[in-house]
Amino acid sequence: MTEPKTHTLAAPGAVLHYDVRDGDGTKPALLLVGSPMAAAGFTTLAGHFTDRAVITYDPRGSERSRRTDGADESTPDEHADDLRRIIEAVGASEVDLFASSGGAVNALALVARRPELVRTLVAHEPPATQELPDREAALAVCEDIRRTYLDAGFGPAMAKFIALVTHSGPVTEAYLEQPAPDPAAFGLPTEDDGTRDDPLLGQNIVTCNAYQHDFQALSAASTRIVVAVGAESGEELPARAGRAVATRLGIEPEVFPSHHGGFLGGEYGQTGEPEAFAAKLREVLDV
Repeated sequence: MTEPKTHTLAAPGAVLHYDVRDGDGTKPALLLVGSPMAAAGFTTLAGHFTDRAVITYDPRGSERSRRTDGADESTPDEHADDLRRIIEAVGASEVDLFASSGGAVNALALVARRPELVRTLVAHEPPATQELPDREAALAVCEDIRRTYLDAGFGPAMAKFIALVTHSGPVTEAYLEQPAPDPAAFGLPTEDDGTRDDPLLGQNIVTCNAYQHDFQALSAASTRIVVAVGAESGEELPARAGRAVATRLGIEPEVFPSHHGGFLGGEYGQTGEPEAFAAKLREVLDV
């Protein structure tokens, strides 16, 4: 695979940065996206698809793609429109899309609006919290995490986020009554550095989880939609939400190796089972 070539693309309220790795052209281009995870998180996974052009990008508000409008939140519809811009800018005749976590929420929003742009979407553990029976309590926790970030900074809010995403099973009203986790227990800073530009805790956590998907449009889409959940993800929120999305679409979820970050090969200090994950992704895309 060639070294990635970086491009910039102006969008309302942001300048997007995306990278293109040229393949041998025998397969459709593959767009790998997360949110707020940026292009750097897909380096290992991209290396397993040298037979395709591979596109990665930094979502608005993340790493290189800074917002220019001062907005304090980003929405899945904004992200979906950014994905549309990148696909059109690349000009590939066919595009497959692997999207993980918040990126899967954004990709589903794209396919609902512009299905002709995507041949196959693999939506990996979208935190589509609106589809869960415990949505009210779970969304209240997301609101609390954002308030904590705005009031107290990164460490206390990230500690609450880690507690939420590692929680197994439904979120109850009693969850919010628990003592707040200690940031130091997670190796997080306890002092507030005053910054409020974190894309997860400030920009996306509420808008992503609260997004209401258009299942009528998704069911009618020409795009082949595959919902993926991790073999080790159990009853964690993104996996539960992924299974709920699959149910709404009338399909069975595909089980992928490892956990929510199963494709990672050390990026951001996390490692899953990237080789097995890539093999499963190739199997699904080649159907």
